[in-house]
Amino acid sequence: MNASSSLTQGNIFRALIRFSLPVLLALVLQALYGAVDLAVVGKFAETTDTSGVATGSMLLHTLTCAVTGMAMGITVLVGEHIGRKEPEEAGRAVGTGIFLSAVMAVVLSLVLILLAEPLARLMQCPEEAFSKAVSYIRICGGGAVFIIAYNLLGSIFRGLGDSRTPLITVFIACIVNIAGDLLLVWGFQMGASGAALATVLAQAISVVASLILIRRMELPFQFHAGWIRPDPALLSSELRLGAPIALQEVLVGFSFLLIQSTVNAFGVVYSAAIGVGEKVCAFLMLVPSAFGQSMSAFVAQNMGASQPQRAKHALRNGIALSLTIGVCMFLLSFFRGDVLAGFFSRDLEVIAAAQSYLRAYAIDCLLTAVMFVMVGYFNGREQTLFVMAQGLIGALLVRTPAVLLFGQIPGVSLFQIGLATPMSTAVQILLCVIMYIRLERKDKLAASLS
Repeated sequence: MNASSSLTQGNIFRALIRFSLPVLLALVLQALYGAVDLAVVGKFAETTDTSGVATGSMLLHTLTCAVTGMAMGITVLVGEHIGRKEPEEAGRAVGTGIFLSAVMAVVLSLVLILLAEPLARLMQCPEEAFSKAVSYIRICGGGAVFIIAYNLLGSIFRGLGDSRTPLITVFIACIVNIAGDLLLVWGFQMGASGAALATVLAQAISVVASLILIRRMELPFQFHAGWIRPDPALLSSELRLGAPIALQEVLVGFSFLLIQSTVNAFGVVYSAAIGVGEKVCAFLMLVPSAFGQSMSAFVAQNMGASQPQRAKHALRNGIALSLTIGVCMFLLSFFRGDVLAGFFSRDLEVIAAAQSYLRAYAIDCLLTAVMFVMVGYFNGREQTLFVMAQGLIGALLVRTPAVLLFGQIPGVSLFQIGLATPMSTAVQILLCVIMYIRLERKDKLAASLS
């Protein structure tokens, strides 16, 4: 089985669809097995368990996004070397990425296991749900190695232009997680702890499945176990590309943690509602996320093959496709948010509060359809410092102050708090447009001098 797929040839629209569809399906399944935790807990456990899972999973989501951001450096670097037809350098980049991921796994496990209680306190987890949130965080922390290994393997496959293999492995994980949730949460009544154990087990089996599939593949790069070490030049490149994205994801995630923390202070119902709302939003954001991740790999290969115009055409196609589906997500979220929230809770108060939050998030469905794809383009062009900067501006200078301000309003609704997110996205799009114009001028100048 051949693991690579060239994104540098053929019809751009078809190539983008062919590559993005498995990415989208994998993200759907990944979001599904994350959402199943909350859905099963919401249906078969107490509201305090729902609040605990909501708080713990929000923290885990932020840290996982940071890991995904760091892995983007590996995706871009491997994609560039594949585009340049440099198989040995691609293999060395993979080896260095494995070393870097192992270090991250140790650090993440220690942080989550040792600091679970302070982290739950920091997020103002309601006292009734505190012990359940701590348990969820610690159990998932113990399985951090599998979370990081999964993201590492996915980044390597995407860099090769292979988006199908991660789809297969995440499908396996999804089935395992659903079965585990039903057995542990519904069958053994383990609540939040059962949901965490099911998640870790699903990730572990997904990693094992990935390794089995790799052994059967014809890889387009050379690889030796001795390359699993900190090669200074490659490590520097992966950190240069991935660290800004990871830092951005952490601080952007912090702004969403602030939303959870602010709402936690309003009680268990609002705490559970924001968790339900965010799980729904995770599904609503899948299409722009898929096109954003696909764009990074697509652009990296084409820039490596010296085809910048093909990369720009892919950007326009990606925005058009993403925005078309974004309109559908807007309509669904704004008008039928109660139905969506009902999948994750049977508590009518929780559903009503989540529906209010989703009406604000519906606006963001339109904006992220553009912003995520543009960010993927800039990642593929190694403009990760800009990606970090625009993310931090949106998170720290717009979303965070807005949440703090709205949180002080007596009787504030989740709709008002939710408006902070599209406000920040609108600013980020403006910054992306400015950056694109600057790169266009730079490209034209370089072409005239060559």
